[in-house]
Amino acid sequence: QVQLVESGGGLVQAGGSLRLSCAASGSIFSITSMGWYRQAPGKQRELVAGINSGGSLNYADSVKGRFTISRDNAKNTVYLQMSSLKLEDTAVYYCNCKVIVAGKLGESWGQGTQVFVSS
Repeated sequence: QVQLVESGGGLVQAGGSLRLSCAASGSIFSITSMGWYRQAPGKQRELVAGINSGGSLNYADSVKGRFTISRDNAKNTVYLQMSSLKLEDTAVYYCNCKVIVAGKLGESWGQGTQVFVSS
């Protein structure tokens, strides 16, 4: 079992910056990757950025060059630094981790944190 606690969401003006944090606890040794997803009303949940246990990164095309995912292993925390925010970035952002236990894959989700980008 892995529990994820998100923080850092809020209101920001277009062009501004915001940093989201996700702290993991529980069976953290089972985590193989972590990432950030987002979902806006009427839209599918989409992967924004991910980082695996080897440090490999991937980003959605819409956020490349603007968002950066990073991790602090000592704190079991993953961050999403968001810059040059656009109105289209408004969404609920969810932290996610993939886990493997006894050879089986699973995942955990955070509660979500709202990001609202204003004009």
